[in-house]
Amino acid sequence: MNFSNHLYTLILAGGGGTRLWPKSVEKTPKQFLRLFGKKTLFQTTAYRLSKLTSWEKMFCVTVSDDYKKEILKQVKEFLPENVIVEPARRETAPAHGLGALYIYKKDPEAVIITEAADRLVKPLNLYLKTLRAAASYAFETKKMVSVGIKPTYPHTGYGYIKKGEKLALVNGVKFFKLKKFTEKPPLELAEKYVASKNYLWNAGQFVWRADSLLSSLNKYEPQIAKSLNSIGEYLGTSKERQALKEIYETMPKISIDYAVAERDRNFAVIQADFYWTDIGDWKEVWENSRKDAFGNVIIDGDEDGGEVINIDTSDALIHTDGRLIAIVDVDNIVIVDTPKALLVCAKSKAQNVKKIVEELKKRGEKEVL
Repeated sequence: MNFSNHLYTLILAGGGGTRLWPKSVEKTPKQFLRLFGKKTLFQTTAYRLSKLTSWEKMFCVTVSDDYKKEILKQVKEFLPENVIVEPARRETAPAHGLGALYIYKKDPEAVIITEAADRLVKPLNLYLKTLRAAASYAFETKKMVSVGIKPTYPHTGYGYIKKGEKLALVNGVKFFKLKKFTEKPPLELAEKYVASKNYLWNAGQFVWRADSLLSSLNKYEPQIAKSLNSIGEYLGTSKERQALKEIYETMPKISIDYAVAERDRNFAVIQADFYWTDIGDWKEVWENSRKDAFGNVIIDGDEDGGEVINIDTSDALIHTDGRLIAIVDVDNIVIVDTPKALLVCAKSKAQNVKKIVEELKKRGEKEVL
């Protein structure tokens, strides 16, 4: 059988994007924002994956009916029945399992390319070639495939994958035995990983057959598997929505890395050579945006009239939202203006924006979250 006849894509679109506060908030998280031109991150992801599969074979798991409405508004080609709403946030393992369940019910031979809704990649042709090779390998061998990115510097915000011996070469794409996952390491350890050339960034992207993932969940997370089996009995019936709500909320909260990837030995890793980034904070937005002659990135917000007066400032990111912003001789800074909150931080400390969100949650200031 040809894998392409059974190829599906699954987008996870439930993240909160707290490090991109105050623009990314609960109502409109980062995947629905226009940070890079006219398309949102979700639109960019969906149209990229449409080069791999038809819209009938593209699915999405999200976390609210409002998000589903936004998805269908932003990407009108998306089939409403293919947007699956989790009744509760249960981390990525149940989300992956739920998507695989729906796809498996449609095609027991399905192989799934999974993608988060907030990644940027280039060039497109190399990305598509790599993912097709991964899907072919996963379909034929029933191995689960993790996408690894060759690290360009010791990033402490990413997880790492240690690769073992070479397993295969498919259409120029190298597959290696996956030896171990390591969560976000301290700088000293990250430097050793990069220097060794045996570690890859964990892109958090997987390619697997639906039956391979469901079998792995059954082995390592039987409670999730049991819940999915129960939900599966009601798919396509009038009781589907009620059963999903009642059963899904009983699942444990656990990431796909902890649930499956770090425990199952039936894994390979590909060394992807395309550029990849997780738009995880404002520094990443700055690095992936077009800059002026002084290295500044100016992003126009939703409101008209935003204006920036810049005197002797370089390498800054400034997000306007209708008001005049004047900045004088302050390099490497992030300024994000919204109607409800203003963020000012050093660009190098952009990861710490999450701490502000945590503090606001403690204070119960929901109006700015």
